[in-house]
Amino acid sequence: MSNGHPFPDLHGAATGVGSLPGTDAREAAKTSTGALEHLPFLPELPARGPGADMIGRSAGLLVELFAQTEPSGWRFTDRPGRDTRRAHSWLGEDLDALEEFTQGYQGALKVQAVGPWTLAASIELKHGEKALADPGACRDLAGSLAEGLRRHLADVRKRIPGAEVVLQLDEPSLPAVLAGSVKTASGFQRLRAVDRQIAEENLRELIRGLDAPVVVHSCAPQVPIPLLRRAGVAGISLDFSLLTEREDDDLGEAVEGGTAILAGVVPATDRAAAQSKAVSDPAGSVQGVRTLWRRLGFAPELLGRRVLVTPACGLAGASPSYARQALSLSVRAAQSLVDNPE
Repeated sequence: MSNGHPFPDLHGAATGVGSLPGTDAREAAKTSTGALEHLPFLPELPARGPGADMIGRSAGLLVELFAQTEPSGWRFTDRPGRDTRRAHSWLGEDLDALEEFTQGYQGALKVQAVGPWTLAASIELKHGEKALADPGACRDLAGSLAEGLRRHLADVRKRIPGAEVVLQLDEPSLPAVLAGSVKTASGFQRLRAVDRQIAEENLRELIRGLDAPVVVHSCAPQVPIPLLRRAGVAGISLDFSLLTEREDDDLGEAVEGGTAILAGVVPATDRAAAQSKAVSDPAGSVQGVRTLWRRLGFAPELLGRRVLVTPACGLAGASPSYARQALSLSVRAAQSLVDNPE
C-alpha cells in the first residue's frame, strides 16, 4: 500500500528523528554519520533561529509559495524575503556538511520535512487565519510542498549518489487537525476538524508523487496509524511511550502489511534521561517493544528487521554530549532487538 517504494531492509538499525542541538552544521553531520552506520540523517539545527526551525526550514522548500516570520509566527507573503533566503542558505550549509561526511557512502539516508497538515496548521494566510481554515490553501500548499520535495530529493541524490534516500514527513499536528483541536490564529477558538478522508487523500497524493519511501513521524498521542497506512507510507515513527493498548491492533496490522515501525524509546533530553534506565540499560529501553511483539504473536526473529529504534523525539533540547549519547543508545538498543528478541 506504499507508493511502490518500500522501506529499506535494515537489520538492527537506529536513526535520529531530525533535530540536534547547537549551530555547527559540520559537527552535526559528523555526529549523525558517525553514530548511525545504517541510517544516518540530515540534521536540523533550530537553535540558529527562524528559517532553521522545523516550520521555516520546510516553508523554504515550497515552490512559488513564500513565508516570513511575524510576531504571531509564520505567515505567507507575496515574495521571498530574508527568512526564505536564510532557510535556503542554512539548508545548503547542512547539505554541504552532510555531503562532506558521506563521501563514498552506500546505503540508506534519511531526510526530513514537515508534512502538509502540520504546515497548514502552523502558517497563517496573508489575512491572518491559519491556512488550515481554507481547503483551497491546503491543496495549494500540498502541491507546492510535493514539487519542493521532489527537487530536494533530487539534490540529495546528486550530492550523495550512493544514498538510498528515505523521506520523513513530520506531522506532529495531524492528530489535532483530525480532532478539531488546532487553535485559530487568535487563539480564542478552534478550527473545524478536517475530514479524515480528505486528510488521507491529501497525504496519498503527495506520497504517490515522490520517488522515495516515505515515513511519517509524530510524537503526539493518537497517531492515526490506519489512515497513514492507507495513504501509502512505508514507515511510521512515533513516541512508543504514548501508545495505548487500543492501538495495539492498528500497529499489528501495520507490521503485517509491511510497514516499518520506528519506535521512539530513548529519552530525548538530559532531564528525561536522568529519570530513565535507558542510559544504563539500552536493551531494557526496548523491553516494551519486545512485550508488544510477543502480545501480537509475531516471530521474534522478525523484530530487528521490522522495528527500528529512535529517540522519543528530536534532540534539539538536549546537550550536545547527551545528543551524541542518545544516538549511541539507540544503536545499542536496536542491536539488542536482533541479539535478544525475546
